[in-house]
Amino acid sequence: MSLKGPIIVIDDDPDDREMIEAMLQELALVNQVRFFGNGQRALDYLLTTLESPLLILCDINVPIMNGLELRDQIDADPYLKNKSIPFIFLTTSDSPTLVRQAYNGTIQGYFQKCNSFQEGKDHLQLIIGYWKLCLHPNNLK
Repeated sequence: MSLKGPIIVIDDDPDDREMIEAMLQELALVNQVRFFGNGQRALDYLLTTLESPLLILCDINVPIMNGLELRDQIDADPYLKNKSIPFIFLTTSDSPTLVRQAYNGTIQGYFQKCNSFQEGKDHLQLIIGYWKLCLHPNNLK
């Protein structure tokens, strides 16, 4: 994790991506945002980039490799595990079964997508603000 690293957003819904992008732009963050439509493309990026992302915001129901599978792949890879990138689910599903499955792996949060722009922006501000304040092993001197 890097405080100035990119925010990774994995979501296959163009409307949701556009909304998240608008929310993040209004927050005026210094972090770049990288969007991926499926878990496999995100994993390919994470395995090849030298960047250390601030965090990952991932929908559970994305094609090719879903969010749960992506989280498992990150946990299983020593290079990615060492980056200690906070992994947060941001999804429409509030299914108790999916929430339990998500927390059976190593995640740092599970949030349901909001119905209003302002509420979603407020949630993103809280999530990102938390991780920017949190001590992290890759940011200690």
